[in-house]
Amino acid sequence: MSLTPEEWQALATSLAVAGRALLFALPLAVLTAWLLARPRLPGRFALNALAHVPLVLPPVVVGYALLLLFGIKGPIGHWLFQTLHIRLAFTGAGAALAAGVMAFPLMVRALRLAFEAIDPGLDVAARSLGAGPLDRFLHVSLPLAAPGVAAAAIVGFAACLGEFGAVITFAANVPGETQTLPLAIYAALQTPGGDAAALKLSLLSFAIALVALALSEVLARRAQTLAGR
Repeated sequence: MSLTPEEWQALATSLAVAGRALLFALPLAVLTAWLLARPRLPGRFALNALAHVPLVLPPVVVGYALLLLFGIKGPIGHWLFQTLHIRLAFTGAGAALAAGVMAFPLMVRALRLAFEAIDPGLDVAARSLGAGPLDRFLHVSLPLAAPGVAAAAIVGFAACLGEFGAVITFAANVPGETQTLPLAIYAALQTPGGDAAALKLSLLSFAIALVALALSEVLARRAQTLAGR
């Protein structure tokens, strides 16, 4: 299956956007899931609701909310542009932000299950030996939750690759900048005679999804083996 330079560019943009999204979203998802796994955390319900809002809202609504907040006239976007000369709306960084926000709840759910599966007695034992919260997180909870972290990373990456609504609303469909594979498929379907290109890109997306799922299984099993040693 040969790809045109424009289709290669869409693939490269997709991988870059998903990678950047995962880079900032996964650490936040790990921290959020760890906090949610602590039943006595004050404000746990509010944090849980906030973390899962993108999961229940239409992606277009999430993209529009990002536009209101991070657009050039939004409170955060205006400050970023005036202070740091950073513009997120209609840029590759904005596409990564939108994709990361949409994938965030999926990663939190997978990670929370991993943290909740850890024996609480291990945390109590580490605390009795004088380990602080950060030490317990880094040396007890995080290593034991490694399979969940691996699975969440792959699932999040795959979700970022497939995100459409929030990306096109917040970052538009700019070839070479924000046009990911789903957006390229959409553009092909809007073009007369573009069915063949849309089918080719769809098959490519399907192949990438299969690879991501297979890699998720391999990483999860390897992490499970390491955790059991």
